Amino acid sequence: MQYQGVLTKMQSEIGDPIQYYLIFESDFIHINQLLDKRIQIEFDGYQCLACGKNKKIFRQGYCYDDFYNQPQVGDWVMRPELSTAHLDVEDRDLEFEKKAQLQPHIVYLANSGTIKVGVTRRSQVPTRWIDQGAHEAIEIVEVPNRYLAGITEVALKEHVSDKTNWRTMLKNEITDEDLIEFKNKLKDFIPSEVQSYFIDNNKETELVFPVLQYPTKLKSLNLDKTPEYSGILKGVKGQYLIFEDNTVFNIRNNEGYVVKLSISNK
Repeated sequence: MQYQGVLTKMQSEIGDPIQYYLIFESDFIHINQLLDKRIQIEFDGYQCLACGKNKKIFRQGYCYDDFYNQPQVGDWVMRPELSTAHLDVEDRDLEFEKKAQLQPHIVYLANSGTIKVGVTRRSQVPTRWIDQGAHEAIEIVEVPNRYLAGITEVALKEHVSDKTNWRTMLKNEITDEDLIEFKNKLKDFIPSEVQSYFIDNNKETELVFPVLQYPTKLKSLNLDKTPEYSGILKGVKGQYLIFEDNTVFNIRNNEGYVVKLSISNK
């Protein structure tokens, strides 16, 4: 089987295990069905997710120019506390920013080997946790806009990390943690204007990933340096493909790359 298309982040579907799909313009691949099969990846150019041109990808699927003018990659995306749509203040495109920022957001704890605090839109639960490779997560507060979620995250990251350790996550070096206890310890550090949004419900979400074999050492595939690679797929976790030879490939980090994929039995 052969496929060709522009990489964008894998779509996922909650299940036991999680189901993953790679979507191309005129086709899609159900990644779970490729476990234990050989995948050959060939780099075939770039296609910026904004302008569509064959220009070198700078970050997050965009060429240099579009990275600095597209509203969906404004600073407030990575730093929610910089959101200003609730003040009617534009960053790059106020209409877009209002739609994205002025909707319910969750501040959460996720355990992907180590506990981290994070922010996501309510509509992105549990997708955000899946993308981070978290095996368990719990909601702390639900607020009406991104700014309030951002200032909560800033306050809480004084007491818990806001980063995912991707190496620990991919090796599945899991530490058992009591997320409920962790959440309740953090309650007093939530900003006063957010205290009333604290979620008393202590429901935890558990996630199971389709992995047959976890890597012991990690070799990250870089298509700019290694434009052709072949390996046997052993798992999918977060936005990574995991191969038998300990190679891992971050699909999301390669958005905007045009690839040819060839699938065969071992």
